[in-house]
Formats: sequence, C-alpha cells, structure tokens
Amino acid sequence: MLLIIDDDLAIRTSLRLLLKQHGYAAQAVATPAEALQAVRDAPPRLVLMDMNYALDTSGADGLALLRAVKALRPALPVVLMTGWGSIELAVEGMKAGAAEFITKPWQNDALLQTVATVLALAEQPAADAAATAAAAPPAPAAARRQLDQQYRFAGIVGHDPQLLHLLRQVGQVAPTDASVLIEGESGTGKELVAEAIHHNSHRRSQPFVKVNLGGISSSLFESEMFGHRRGAFTDAKTDRVGRFELANGGTIFLDEIGELELASQVKLLRVLQDRTYEVLGDSKPRRLDIRVIAATNRNLAELVQQGRFREDLFYRINLITVRLPALRERPHDIALLTQHFVDQLRATYRRPALKVGTRALHWLRDQPLPGNIRELKNLVERAVLVSGHEELGPEDFQANRQALPPAAPAPGELPAPGTLTLDELEAQVIRQALAHFEGNISRVARSLGLSRGALYRRFEKHGIPFDV
Repeated sequence: MLLIIDDDLAIRTSLRLLLKQHGYAAQAVATPAEALQAVRDAPPRLVLMDMNYALDTSGADGLALLRAVKALRPALPVVLMTGWGSIELAVEGMKAGAAEFITKPWQNDALLQTVATVLALAEQPAADAAATAAAAPPAPAAARRQLDQQYRFAGIVGHDPQLLHLLRQVGQVAPTDASVLIEGESGTGKELVAEAIHHNSHRRSQPFVKVNLGGISSSLFESEMFGHRRGAFTDAKTDRVGRFELANGGTIFLDEIGELELASQVKLLRVLQDRTYEVLGDSKPRRLDIRVIAATNRNLAELVQQGRFREDLFYRINLITVRLPALRERPHDIALLTQHFVDQLRATYRRPALKVGTRALHWLRDQPLPGNIRELKNLVERAVLVSGHEELGPEDFQANRQALPPAAPAPGELPAPGTLTLDELEAQVIRQALAHFEGNISRVARSLGLSRGALYRRFEKHGIPFDV
C-alpha cells in the first residue's frame, strides 16, 4: 500500500487513479494528522507527500510532517511533491530524510518511474540482508566469480573487498532508474562503472551516450545538449541532434559534472526534473525517457558550500552515490590489473611469450601511481614497447619511471641551466598545473593559455596520464 498526502482532492483522486492503473494500491489522506495515524496503523511501502498544508505556503508544516513520519518509521521512503518555485524547500526535505522529490505539475511517466525506483531501492537492502545471513561470505576470488555470474562487469578487474562492495552496489542499483553519481580520482575507471550500470539495466539495448561537460561552454550548452534547428542562431546552418535526444530511451553519462558552469546547471536541473526539453529554434516541448549517470573527480559537497554548484542539482543527481577507491587503496589488485594489461598487449603486439615477473609485480605494488589505473596501464605499455625482454622485470619498469622529468624546483625558482630540456620543462609545468587544479582539465588549459585540444596533445606527447 502506498500513502498519498495532499490537501487537494483533485490531486489525491488523480494520483490514486494513476497508481491503481499501474498496479499500485494507494490510500489518500488530506491532513498531517490523518497521515500520521495511517503510518501508525499500517505502515505503507512508500509515501507521496505534498509540502504545503497552510495558506502561507511556506512548507514549514510539510517539513514538520516529514520529520514526524521519519521519527515513526525511519526506513519508510518518502517522495516529496512541490512546485518548481519551491525546489529549495524540497532540498530541505531531502536533508531531513526524503528519498526523492518531484515537481507539480508532474509528468505521469516520470512520477511512476520515480515511485518504481524508490521502492526498488528501499526494498533491496532487506533482501540483501537475508541473503547475507543465510550464507557465510565467500573468499574474494570466489565472491568475484559469483558477481560475474550474476552481472556483466567486463573490463572491471579486481578482487579487493572495496571493489567487490562497489560492484554489488552497482548490480543492485542497475536494474532501477535511479540517478547515480560516481565519485573518484582521475584514472580510477568511472566511465567503466557507468557502462556497467547501463549494461546491467533494462536499458542495455538502448543508447549509452557519453558527454564531457567540462568541454562544453555555457554559450554552447543548449545547442550541444538539446540540439538546434537550422537558422536558430547565426551559425546554425543545419539541424543538430542534441545529446539528450541521442540518449532518449537509454542512458546519458554526464562526465566532469563538477566543471559545469552555474548558468548551465540551471538548464540541466530543469531537464532532469521535468524530463522535457526544447530544441533551439523549436518551441515544442519534447519528452525524455532517460537514465542519468554523472561522474566527477571533485568534491561536489564542498562546491555546494562554496556556492559553485547548485544544491538542488546536487540532490537531483545523487540519489545513489558510488565512490571508486584509488589504486593505492587496493594495492593487491595492481598485479591483477598488470596481468590484464599484459594479456591485452600480448595480442596487440603479437608477442605470445610476453609476461611479467614476480619481482616486477612486487615493485609495481609499492609504487604511488597517483594517476591510478590509467597511469599503470600507460607504464605497462611503455615497458612493453621499450623493453626487448619477453619477461618484464623491475628494471624494465624502473627505466620508464626514471625517464620522467626530475623533481620540480622550489616554487619561484628556475631549474639550473642544462638540467632540463624545454620539453621536460613543459611537461613539468603541466604536471604542476594538474596537481594544483586537482585534475580539472578546463582550469589547467586556461591557466596555461591552451585550448583543451592543445592540452590533450601535450598530454600524449609527454605521456602524462589524464582523465577525459
């Protein structure tokens, strides 16, 4: 049984009818007092709750009701209903324990999708707890084999307990339409995890569209994301299909979402909330059926506090948050990853006898590898290309590590003449900028006076790992 709480009879009636048509039994009440009594008498599976029950429309009574419901039933999922102009109120509700929010007037498909997703997420932990209690936890390798039998995790290598926990979470969330935020340092494999979510979902046969938001300026955002008609603006010589339309029915992966400018964040929020958009030059709204996965190597919570990322968008995209561990947090997977890369290179370079010695694997495990999996892959491939040995030892990898430029001089100092070539100095400055701006490619490019394309070419020239 679902519980609808709204003081508008028309809304209660239409919601009950909509839910009934799609197989949900629902009870509807008009006041906070009736709602609390219903929760005490027979706890519902989910609550759809309006935020206003008084003439002042401040939402204070709605927040009070939400807190009272969560005090009675902490695990009960609550979906808030509010007008677009009251999204700040909905964000306050999310902080108070609501699972999700929708805006009025709602789109029926979007509301039903939200209900199904929140129910699935709420009921999954109980099933998982029962399964865990029924059997002792298997060893990491066996646990990974079990996961691979249940889900499609091609390309994601490792047995580390942190990784296995993440993969279980991905497997549980994938069948729902929950929005997912993937956090992690550059090079940890965020795109692979996004693809895994898509390939294990009911949308697997539909498009998976990747968008690097860090490379889209505010002036081009609408054209890139929503598309445009010929003649919509000066340079619009042909029609353009936007990324959302390309992804319709499937999944859109919004990479580097922490780099999105504030003006574009508002436009993105509106689309994610209403599931509608307009093509530039065409005023007819278009409907979206889409799953949203976002990724960042930034701390979005900190950006919200600094006023650089909208709080309402933050809550919209992170119904589920997945944090990828850095490679230094799973050192025992370094050997497995190295073997995986060598297996690929053995076929690529037609060297069937190629392998990595045990001493080399131990040496690699002790390296800091700040570029994570991407840096390890780069290091392994360089060693394979440069070394003439069929069995790679520590010296083959050390030679490539030693070929990197020497440590940077103290701030404000120039290197002594003859100690660095111009190429080495350029590579060093780029690395310093990457560290200073925490891998933010857009800011690194601006600070060096380069376009993103020119910066990427220098990354490849100097063998610098980067996150695209």
